[in-house]
Amino acid sequence: MLKQNTKVSEYDLPVKITSQKRGGFVATCNVWPDCYAQGESVDETILEITAVAGSLIEIYKEEGLEIPLKLQKERALGSSLNVPIIVAS
Repeated sequence: MLKQNTKVSEYDLPVKITSQKRGGFVATCNVWPDCYAQGESVDETILEITAVAGSLIEIYKEEGLEIPLKLQKERALGSSLNVPIIVAS
C-alpha cells in the first residue's frame, strides 16, 4: 500500500545498447556503472535496465547514497504522467 504523501520521481537514464556477437543485447549507463542489463531483444533489454535502475534507486535512497542520474520531475501521486514507450523496429 502506498503512503498518502507518495511522490513519483522521473529521472533521465542515458542508455547505450550494443548487440552481442553470440546474440542478445547489453544495455549500459555511462553515468551509473552499477546500472546495466542484458536481454534477448532490444525491447527486453530496455525493460530489464529500467527495472534495474528502479531497484538501484530504491537501494540508493535507503542507504542514503547519491543517485547519479538527473532528476527531471517530481510529482505527487495522482498527477498525470507521461510514460515513455520504447519499441525497437
